[in-house]
Amino acid sequence: MTGTDLHQLSVAELAAQLRQKKVSATEAAQHFLKRIHTHQGLAAFLALDEEATLAQARAADARLAAGDTAPLLGVPIAHKDIFVTRDFPSTAGSQMLAGYRSPFDATVVARLGQGAPDQGPGAGAVTLGKLSCDEFAMGSSNEAVAVPAVGQSAPTPVKNPWNPARVPGGSSGGSAAAIAARLAPAATGTDTGGSIRQPASFCGITGIKPTYGRASRYGMIAYASSLDQAGPMARSAEDCALLLSALCGPDLDRDSTSLDLPAEDFSRSLNDKLDGLRIGIPKEFFGAGLAADVRAAIDAALQQYEQLGAKLVEISLPRTELAIPVYYIIAPAEASSNLSRFDGVKFGHRAKDYTDLLDMYKKSRSQGFGEEVQRRIMIGTYVLSHGYYDAYYLQAQKIRRMLADDFQNAFQQCDVIAGPAAPSVAWQIGGHGDDPVADYLADIYTLPASLAGLPGLSLPVGFGEGGMPVGLQLIGNYLQEAKLLNAAHRYQLATDFHLRTPAGF
Repeated sequence: MTGTDLHQLSVAELAAQLRQKKVSATEAAQHFLKRIHTHQGLAAFLALDEEATLAQARAADARLAAGDTAPLLGVPIAHKDIFVTRDFPSTAGSQMLAGYRSPFDATVVARLGQGAPDQGPGAGAVTLGKLSCDEFAMGSSNEAVAVPAVGQSAPTPVKNPWNPARVPGGSSGGSAAAIAARLAPAATGTDTGGSIRQPASFCGITGIKPTYGRASRYGMIAYASSLDQAGPMARSAEDCALLLSALCGPDLDRDSTSLDLPAEDFSRSLNDKLDGLRIGIPKEFFGAGLAADVRAAIDAALQQYEQLGAKLVEISLPRTELAIPVYYIIAPAEASSNLSRFDGVKFGHRAKDYTDLLDMYKKSRSQGFGEEVQRRIMIGTYVLSHGYYDAYYLQAQKIRRMLADDFQNAFQQCDVIAGPAAPSVAWQIGGHGDDPVADYLADIYTLPASLAGLPGLSLPVGFGEGGMPVGLQLIGNYLQEAKLLNAAHRYQLATDFHLRTPAGF
């Protein structure tokens, strides 16, 4: 493998090359930094610091020379700009946090990377930079980013490498675009209502949201605390399993939502056969709202699973259509609470001209927050207000419990659930115009699992209109990430959709 081809290697392949001393971590970091600069037009990265990246790479080379065999040692990855980092700015894609520097690394960043003094050494990955996202992770298209990308003079939507006129999905659109364009072997993302799975589908990569509580939320800038979950995005299920094994684990002293479960090796059953695997097919996921081209790719993927020994079982998730109104009550309610800390006092944007404290609050927040964030704060404040809490928020929480019950009833009949990750392929940038509801409706298939706290994965299974990728969503029962990754890996051994690269990259 020549230095010019390093970006074609998977995470597993690159890690092996590093351990065998066929390439150094410094060489790998330099290679990817060069590619990032070459393809700045995608607007995937919000921040780079080559000195910091190369310092991490040199530290990884020293560990490799000493015989360290940490699983990701020296592998370059990038982080969604929702995770705080010491060596790079952390903005959440918002003017409210423009230029903010955190004094510590998020737990996920530390575990994947260099570790932390009170947490021990990490898996050894080298951070390439911070990736673009919808502001405070609120969006489905990565058009709602409010700070300039690297090489750009003004805020710019991330472009889909398969067609730069189309969105990459959101809110982890920068992560998905960077991986699809081979600017990074892997990246972190966050999934509140589908923000790992939907962009993975739109960009033809693999991404997994683990069970709620599997990955620490410490140092992850909060949107909706009962929904937010970190997860890995990469080209294959095998790579996602390596990353997930490193980033998951208890963090009880820092995150009250962290599960008290030991770290797992999610690669342990990747190669198990699928004979007898029962795949549930929810009839509600295949209704009138599903585009014909997406349906064709999903049907072909399900036929492939049958050839691999799985059995398709029709199931029902009867409250699927309620997931959108429930989510867009609960998530904004939690956002209005979480974002109240950004008031221009201790950190974040502060208006230059104001008359008194209240005027400073108003101007700082109206200037610092973008349109979509303001919209969700107002919705959340409304549903939590006196006279509406019982009518909206409380009812939404009751239906959320019913949605979780629907899944448990379905899992009596099947082992995993399969369906589309999104109702269409990626749309044109600006295609939804001033209609935020169109973006909300695109989350119909990912929201139910998020509300239930279940693990979900998207893997590429074909192409639809305009040659754009289509993703298949797999949903598992609680703590069944290894089963999902096994099902995805066996499919990827039999197909090559995950290996396809956009033209020009």
